[in-house]
Amino acid sequence: MQKPLIGASCAALLLSGATALAGAAPASAAPASAAVTYAGTVALSNCSGSLVRLPNSAASDPALILSNGHCLETGMPGPGQVVVNRSSSRGFTLLSATGGSLGTVRANKIVYGTMTDTDVSIYQLTSTYAAIQTKYGIAPLTISPNHPTQGASIKVVSGYWKRTYSCSVDGFVYRLKEGSWTWKDSVRYTSSCNTIGGTSGSPVIDTSTGLVTAVNNTGNEDGERCTENNPCEVDQSGKVTVRQGINYAEETYGIPACFAPGNRLDLTLAGCVLPRP
Repeated sequence: MQKPLIGASCAALLLSGATALAGAAPASAAPASAAVTYAGTVALSNCSGSLVRLPNSAASDPALILSNGHCLETGMPGPGQVVVNRSSSRGFTLLSATGGSLGTVRANKIVYGTMTDTDVSIYQLTSTYAAIQTKYGIAPLTISPNHPTQGASIKVVSGYWKRTYSCSVDGFVYRLKEGSWTWKDSVRYTSSCNTIGGTSGSPVIDTSTGLVTAVNNTGNEDGERCTENNPCEVDQSGKVTVRQGINYAEETYGIPACFAPGNRLDLTLAGCVLPRP
């Protein structure tokens, strides 16, 4: 994992046009060649994240925050562990298009969190999308329901560091193993997305659509094989490949299929493949 940061001392050591929300507008309504800014991103106490909507979310729905499972304030979930609808009062710093702090939005629960098959956390806020847009002038980013494309131009936007990384989708990893965890069909970046600790949970945005296609989560720091902070790639035949200095993200296209109207999580829906508790 790109280690969550603990307090300002660790931070010192490490030295969009968002899609408008209009009722249930489809994700395809996102503008082509959308400008990617910090609007819609958030800073956590130890990671990055984003204010997101699903393709069919309504303005009156409770807003959602997307980040990594390993960024949960309850600690990193163990292999096979899934957190669902757990109370939370976590705060997130909402950023302007230029990266300035607009204020704090607050969760009332962890809707979903896991590090099994993927590395994702989804929080529900006490505010609706409409209320956030009225108060701060910020619309959410939209999660694409489509699998990311190899070769696509992407930006990884870190609310924690207020830094944007630009690169392309280099390819997809059948299994990405790190310590005790295994993730499926991960995104591998080209080398220019040299993300660091604190960028965990950053949205990965397709620059041609402005849609979120993945969530940034890890990279091989030291060239070690399948250890923490040194993930390895495993193909379908079991061959292991280590790529020191290369970073990865977990796809998010499967998330919309697990939500019913009103941004209500329902892991029993047809097409939902997120791990269940």
